[in-house]
Amino acid sequence: MTSPPVRLLLLASAFLLCTNDLFSQTWEVYDLQGKLKSRAIYDRIEILGETVIVGKSESGLTMLSPDLKPMVDLKGEQIYQYLAPWILVKGPNGIGAFHEYGQQALDLEYEEIQTYISMLLGKKGGAYWLYDKGKNKTTALGTLDGAKLTKNGQLITQRGGSYFLPLSSDPEHPYQLLEENDGDYLLAKESTGFGIINLEGDYVMDPVVARLEHTRGDYFYGFDESQYLLIKGDLLKSDVAYNSYHRISKEGDLMLEYIHGKLRRVMEEDGILLDAVGMESVQLIGEELYTVKFRENKTGLLGKKGWQVQPSLGLDWIKAGNEGLFPAGRDGMSGFVNASGTWVIEPKYAETGIFSEQISKYRNGGTWGLIGTDGRIISDTKWDQIKDFSAGIAIANSAGQFYLLNKSGEVLNESGFDRICRLKEGFFLVEKGGKQGLLDNMGTVLLPIEFENIQVENPNIMIVKRDGLTGAMNLNGDVIIPVNYQEIVADWTGKQLLVKELYKPVIILAEEPISGKRKKGAN
Repeated sequence: MTSPPVRLLLLASAFLLCTNDLFSQTWEVYDLQGKLKSRAIYDRIEILGETVIVGKSESGLTMLSPDLKPMVDLKGEQIYQYLAPWILVKGPNGIGAFHEYGQQALDLEYEEIQTYISMLLGKKGGAYWLYDKGKNKTTALGTLDGAKLTKNGQLITQRGGSYFLPLSSDPEHPYQLLEENDGDYLLAKESTGFGIINLEGDYVMDPVVARLEHTRGDYFYGFDESQYLLIKGDLLKSDVAYNSYHRISKEGDLMLEYIHGKLRRVMEEDGILLDAVGMESVQLIGEELYTVKFRENKTGLLGKKGWQVQPSLGLDWIKAGNEGLFPAGRDGMSGFVNASGTWVIEPKYAETGIFSEQISKYRNGGTWGLIGTDGRIISDTKWDQIKDFSAGIAIANSAGQFYLLNKSGEVLNESGFDRICRLKEGFFLVEKGGKQGLLDNMGTVLLPIEFENIQVENPNIMIVKRDGLTGAMNLNGDVIIPVNYQEIVADWTGKQLLVKELYKPVIILAEEPISGKRKKGAN
């Protein structure tokens, strides 16, 4: 009989002699009907994009074909980041970059890489390199104080306290400031003033404006020679969309013009949104949505296309509305007005929501109920929280438990859930006691609450996890892939499921060899 120490030694030796396949695992490729197509050996597979599949095995990191055949050696240890069309790969000496078509652009030796569609900016220490895919060329930029690729593909560098545009027609021209924004034009500053620069690095407004700042899109707000300016960027020459010798104040996204010290106009990026006498105050309450108060105690709600609620008496405030009704307040209470400012539902509630599918929530005290557009009470105030209706169903919370409500305020699930999540496919993911289930859009159970995780990939396939194992099912509960695998990755471009088998170690036991004769008297 082999002694325990010898057996352990033999086990260790057998383990070391095993092939690399021992450390990797089998992936099976199934079509969406659950039919096996092929197999491959990888430790891990990731789908980065519609055409990018990466596999990791003992031999390294590899780009794969749709049928999991190796295509390109990525020469690294892990995917650092995928910023389409660039795959950033990390190795022992740094980060490198591959195009999603397989071409290597930068070696794996950089500390940081910035990406644009056709360019890469690599950094090592204080030195930078620029890769241009169109020219398939990497250019050393030298040691810089800083550099960045803008979202529009401009390159801004900093050196010796100045800014530069190396890709422009005058790459050594210094600027005091170059500032990117959400539009297509850079804000620039020189000793002569502020200006605007286009994608090619050329001025479309000369740097002569005393004060200039970006507002939104391609618009700028400025001041020069006692004039207030609203400017729109242009490829060749920027336009002054509006100018005035009267003061235009700007606080965040709110711009107001004052004439002889009195508030007169609400401004938008390229001109006047509202010109009205008697305005007392304007408050921005949402994107391009303003509450406007007048001196005669009238309040209105102004939108991009004009009045959403006409200025009316007896309104302390108005909020954004829906379905033609707007939450409004008077004397500390809340109700609803229509577009003419007339009370449709009198202000007698502590708080209201907005209407969705002709139902809104309302609050008296600390709990919420439901009310219809005609003011009819649908549900008394008994809920800690109610979310808006969608497809005839709302989610409500009481004492830490969640319920589904129909438009009559009736509860669809008698037993509450610890969590309910509405999915974009129209289903409800529910959780109870750490287990998950799936309901349809009417609250009917599709999958029982017995899974650790349910991932709805599309209306016909769900990847589920139960007792630590993974499988795939359809909405009828039919099994597509049995729930006995380690992992499933959906490849929708290839219309297939990549399934990772459980790791099954191969152990070869060797018995102690018998040599010579047994000694006399030996047991």
